Amino acid sequence: MIDVHSHIIPGIDDGARDMEMALDMARQTAAAGVTHLVCTPHMHWGTFDNTIEMIEQGYRDLVAAVKAEGINLELLWAGEIRINEMVPAWFKQDKLPYLGQYKGKKVMLLEMPHSNMPAGLDQLFRWLLSAGVQPLVPHPERNRDIWKRPEKIQWLRNQGCLLQVTAGAFIGRFGDHVQEIAESMLNNNQIDVVASDTHDIKRRPNDMAEAFEVVSKLAGADKAEQLFRTTPGIITGVIEAP
Repeated sequence: MIDVHSHIIPGIDDGARDMEMALDMARQTAAAGVTHLVCTPHMHWGTFDNTIEMIEQGYRDLVAAVKAEGINLELLWAGEIRINEMVPAWFKQDKLPYLGQYKGKKVMLLEMPHSNMPAGLDQLFRWLLSAGVQPLVPHPERNRDIWKRPEKIQWLRNQGCLLQVTAGAFIGRFGDHVQEIAESMLNNNQIDVVASDTHDIKRRPNDMAEAFEVVSKLAGADKAEQLFRTTPGIITGVIEAP
């Protein structure tokens, strides 16, 4: 499996606190059947003011440590960008990292707040798409506005966004309501990628293996392969696009 969302680089956001914890997460991720993991620390203005340079240095240190420990896990890096008014300016200044490419556009992991869907999203998405950037919105199933108005999921798709559901949503890690939304999204073909969004090995571990089994039972092995391997593999370049 190819996991495009994690908080494993130590010491730069609310994920791994130190290298020892990061290595434990790497071992757990590999044991879950993940072959390639993208490190995507938060880029959240005023909270986690990470830059491309900070992320790349943390990534290089982690790669060296994972290799030294003999952990069979390939690492890549990008970032999880919190939606704010600076995104267009950061784009123009080439300060934003990308997961890879999809259908000719650069893919950006673009996070909404958990509490709401901010005003002006349609304008931001339209601007990014016209600039050659494909928004990939993580964990919409955990957004409280979507809890109240599930039809907003299709609205996001209609804006041209790809959607990534968290693996733990399928096994009940975030409660029954979130699990029901994730299953509904699966039934309605509204998911493009499933990823772990792992932050640690206990509270937010890598749930990819269990989620793969659940999705296989609900929607079939081919669909699970598409969501957990093929589409994320094409985005990251691990798998060649057809």
